[in-house]
Amino acid sequence: MADRLTQLQDMVNLQAENLCNSIGVLQQCSVPSKFTGFERSGSQTPQQNNPQQQEDYAQLFSQLITRYAKDIDQLIDSLPSDESSQELQVQSLQQLEEENRLESQRLEEIVKKGEDLLEKIQSVLADIANHQINK
Repeated sequence: MADRLTQLQDMVNLQAENLCNSIGVLQQCSVPSKFTGFERSGSQTPQQNNPQQQEDYAQLFSQLITRYAKDIDQLIDSLPSDESSQELQVQSLQQLEEENRLESQRLEEIVKKGEDLLEKIQSVLADIANHQINK
């Protein structure tokens, strides 16, 4: 269980990293807004990235965030629930053992039928061989 918890923690950390990086890219690529009545001293021109590059970042981060969100959901669903008690686990194991016992009986019957069929085939082949020799 600690293994799944470690995986979950790693995924959450990666998701946080993706979210942080996507915000950083948004800040880097965004253009400043002008407010009326508010002038900034010392005009700095931001780096202008082409729109295609911005769309690529948006698509990349949206895919990464979506994929990690799905992975996190799957890991959470794979964790044991609070309802899973010792008694329920014992009951489940007993049910599995009973199913295993029934299937092993079924397998033994199938093997027995197969052995009987093999004996009949070997007997018929022996009869055919004897008949061929006696001709």
